[in-house]
Amino acid sequence: MFDAETKTMILALLYVLLPLLDVWCYAEESLRAGASTRMDCVRASEQCLKEQACSTKYRTMRQCVTGGKESNFSMVAGLEAKDECRSAMDALKQSPLYNCRCKRGMKKEKNCLRIYWGIYQTLQGNDFLEDSPYEPVNSRLSDIFRLAPILGEPAVARENNCLNAAKACNLNDTCKKYRSAYISPCTSRVSTAEICNKRKCHKALRQFFDKVPPKHSYGMLYCSCPLSDQTACSERRRQTIVPVCSYEEKQKPNCLELQGSCKTNYICKSRLADFFVNCQPEPRSLSGCLKENYADCLLAYSGLIGTVMTPNYLRSPNISVSPYCDCSNSGNNKDECDKFREFFTENTCLRNAIQAFGNGTDVGVWQPLSPVQTTTSTTTHYQKNRERSPNIIDNQINTDPGIYHFCGSLQDPQIDSPSTSNAIVKNSSPSRQPAGLASLLLPLVWLWYCSLPTLLSLGDL
Repeated sequence: MFDAETKTMILALLYVLLPLLDVWCYAEESLRAGASTRMDCVRASEQCLKEQACSTKYRTMRQCVTGGKESNFSMVAGLEAKDECRSAMDALKQSPLYNCRCKRGMKKEKNCLRIYWGIYQTLQGNDFLEDSPYEPVNSRLSDIFRLAPILGEPAVARENNCLNAAKACNLNDTCKKYRSAYISPCTSRVSTAEICNKRKCHKALRQFFDKVPPKHSYGMLYCSCPLSDQTACSERRRQTIVPVCSYEEKQKPNCLELQGSCKTNYICKSRLADFFVNCQPEPRSLSGCLKENYADCLLAYSGLIGTVMTPNYLRSPNISVSPYCDCSNSGNNKDECDKFREFFTENTCLRNAIQAFGNGTDVGVWQPLSPVQTTTSTTTHYQKNRERSPNIIDNQINTDPGIYHFCGSLQDPQIDSPSTSNAIVKNSSPSRQPAGLASLLLPLVWLWYCSLPTLLSLGDL
């Protein structure tokens, strides 16, 4: 249809327009984040305690739940006391504590998460992991995903990118510093019985993925491997987190028992909730993700590394990950255990996100995706008693036209079919994407349309 010169002109025009579009999208995300930024839970708690009315209600609420999770009113008796508890909870919904969140890797992260879960479990009336305690991170797509060819075949790994990523890390001061900081405790034998200090290893791994720029940390964790060197390359990728220390155990625990252990630790519990929310598969989504955001899923997955729920790649020809656990000895909970484990091993959203990053084929900014109205989740223990809890509202993805926003839409032309995924939790905080600065797309489209006659005429010359 077009000769070589015309194609060159078209690509040149796109080359100019796309960076502008990326900047506008980033500006829009920043403005929206600035307008809706919530106070972190530590500051919200400090502010509440300085105000007499809020402080009184906050202390009352904490007394109401001191006795345990089973009953919100276990430390008080009688209808009057229960009314007082409900009054305190309703009052806190009007305080900064109600919408507070935490930042991953923040100085007082554990304390912040403790406050968050105390409020969340009280107001929601359950211990389900259906919302993330972390403030969303707005990342420019170009900062995370490598620019892929716009036309033609997707990028395919032709060399050992995992080896190249390790070399690149050694050339970056920050990456080299934090990598050395986890390699040391993860490879140093403590005694004849202990091959390492797992606690120190996990802490150093969390710092690596929290502090090192994704360009380097993701490069090592999500690197792609050439078809000619799958075995050696994928093994290098699997060894990134020093699995002999950070991942493996003397005996493989049951997955539900491992999850129970994770939920007793504020950081592990929060990272797991973040993973459930941001890597939720959706069979009707082109990307395979309910939230249509690969970057958030990759961040959530990396956040699990350095907890008791640390996942890693399985020795498999396909991209498949799992915590170090199985579903043996699950008894009557075998189906529940299988669903939990399959959220890792068969997660199409996560698999597509890893492939998109590794191959540099994330071209979703080109094609806005129609919104997914609801999720067809498999019922699990996270949803079994939803109707019994009046405080829990079933969520739907907003179908407002404003959600047709392309800045965060992500897909890969060579991704797995999402229909094989098993869903575990519903996304409880779908983001509404206003048009905002993205409305500037109209002038760009108009410019493109107006330039077509000229380009067509040049093509006929």
